[in-house]
Amino acid sequence: MTRETLDLVTARLAGEDALLVRVDAWQGSVPRETGAWMAVFAGDVLGTVGGGHLELQAIAEARRRLAGGSGEPVLRYPLGPSLGQCCGGVMHLSFERVGAADAPALAGRLAQPRIPVALFGGGHVGRALVGALGPLPFAVRWIDSRDEIFPAELPANVASEHSDPVQAAVADLAAGSHVLVMSFSHAEDLDIVAACLLRQRALGDLPFIGLIGSKTKWATFRHRLEQRSFSKQELGQVTCPIGLAGIKGKQPEVIAVSVAAQLLQLRAWETPEH
Repeated sequence: MTRETLDLVTARLAGEDALLVRVDAWQGSVPRETGAWMAVFAGDVLGTVGGGHLELQAIAEARRRLAGGSGEPVLRYPLGPSLGQCCGGVMHLSFERVGAADAPALAGRLAQPRIPVALFGGGHVGRALVGALGPLPFAVRWIDSRDEIFPAELPANVASEHSDPVQAAVADLAAGSHVLVMSFSHAEDLDIVAACLLRQRALGDLPFIGLIGSKTKWATFRHRLEQRSFSKQELGQVTCPIGLAGIKGKQPEVIAVSVAAQLLQLRAWETPEH
């Protein structure tokens, strides 16, 4: 769920209560993961636990409780013919009444874990990628060596940073960062990749190092990095080209979607089968 939706919910709670419906557990094939939620108000709904008849029944149950009804804190919903859904799994939904007093803590409870991404490069692809990652579960640190390269307005999950030399920023990246290298200069790209590999040699805490470019570019970089004494095993930690192989096109927006999809494949937490 986006931060904007969560902010809308907490703002609305200042004036009216809601029923918070969350996916408490699941088995088999289901439409949403544990922790997915929706806030059911008297007049509308923010968020989703999967849609379809499942969600319609959950909304009806939530509104019944908003009106004063009682019930078990967690209900079991088999996703079969009785719900008009053929997923075949089972979802357990929790129901909790929340109001203004709950709003401050709610943000921390519902905020989705975010994977750190270090994006080096404020060019066309970098800008398109920031737009693609904005609504996704990533915390993006956007870095460039040039002054005044970043747009004035950024998504809530993106922080921009000027670093000169640009590779100096590698030293204090968050552990577990997925690194994307796409600066305006091949020389900068090479220095960033080298800094990442040195950090890997020391700490081994960067699970993904992705370099934009062709196989020819990587062949040149590989030779230059070998001259800097990086081993074949170390160079094997770099992914170049980046993006999903089946997505074609060189437009910045197409590359951005492809790379964002690749990052989603690398997500560290388990998601359900659809």
